[in-house]
Amino acid sequence: MTTRNIQDYVTVRIADQLFGIPVLEVHDVLRGLRLTKIPLAPREVAGVLNLRGRIVTAIDVRERLGLPKRKDEEKGMSIVVEHQGEPYSLMIDDVGEVLSLDLNELLPTPVTLNSCWKEVSGGVYRLENKLLVVMQIEQLLNFADNSTIAA
Repeated sequence: MTTRNIQDYVTVRIADQLFGIPVLEVHDVLRGLRLTKIPLAPREVAGVLNLRGRIVTAIDVRERLGLPKRKDEEKGMSIVVEHQGEPYSLMIDDVGEVLSLDLNELLPTPVTLNSCWKEVSGGVYRLENKLLVVMQIEQLLNFADNSTIAA
């Protein structure tokens, strides 16, 4: 008998693709962000916002994954996560439900998945009629580590 090893994921939608973020990595869900642009920032950085007195870097996940920009009239949302002690706001299209999924059913990332997506995927779940890509936050934000200039 296989023991169930359950992981809870917050589901998010980005350009009609379903992603899952481990629920324990999600600190806040935000709507209606007012961003301040940062000159000379990497293209993935949409700007910064003030969240309860803390400066949070906003990441355009569509840009990071090589997806088309969201139309201006489309309202987006944001999930706040932490990476190496710093808060990041991941700009997404929509937040769905929390799913409890068995880690024994997690499949390896398909080799046919777009290379940008493979880089951030921790595997996939086949749901009823869709694929849920498990997002690895540390991999999604690794461009931030690579863009720092050594002194």
